[in-house]
Amino acid sequence: MTRLVAFDFDGTLSDSEMTVLLGERCGVADEMADITARAMNDELSYAESLRKRARLLEHLEEEEAEAAYGEVTLREGAAGVIDRLRERGHYVAIFTGGFERGVAAALERTGTEVDEIVANRLPIEGGRLTGAVDGPLVEGTKDEQLERVAGEQSVPMTRTVAVGDGANDLPMLEVAGLSVGYEPKPAVEPACDVIVESMADLGRLFENEGVLVADASDHDGS
Repeated sequence: MTRLVAFDFDGTLSDSEMTVLLGERCGVADEMADITARAMNDELSYAESLRKRARLLEHLEEEEAEAAYGEVTLREGAAGVIDRLRERGHYVAIFTGGFERGVAAALERTGTEVDEIVANRLPIEGGRLTGAVDGPLVEGTKDEQLERVAGEQSVPMTRTVAVGDGANDLPMLEVAGLSVGYEPKPAVEPACDVIVESMADLGRLFENEGVLVADASDHDGS
């Protein structure tokens, strides 16, 4: 039976942090990293942190933003896990407070596809970032998105899986049938059913849970 598997992006599928990569283009990377860390540890609301970071990017040229998105990469093994999930017929979604352009760029480079991306955007006017941010996950929460997609795909919430690491992942981790922390922040650990530290660990967890079937090579003595 199909499951819905929802991934966070920055810090989970990717070890890149999009706002930091963008911040490096205009000399504010350290400020970006500090704001991000406070938000991920639940010391600052995610919406407030995202708006603070977007304001630091005001006037960044569109070409520089695109170059930063081009530096976003998937973790080693992430593409393989996604591909295996989709081959088994599961619905794979990415829910991120990061930016759709960066997610799409990273997936395209690996030749990997997901079924749905829910992400935010940095508006551009006159070839430069405006300093604003918009999208469904500025004020909206990931539990709302998980419940929406589960309903649309006729997947019971008991058969949903959420994988994340930061405070803005807490809502979906708290309602998912299986909640997986990927090297989660301390404030997030209590909401996780299980914690993994690599994509290889995640693949094995999915095999143990019956979400994936183990590759034959895992059992042939090689």
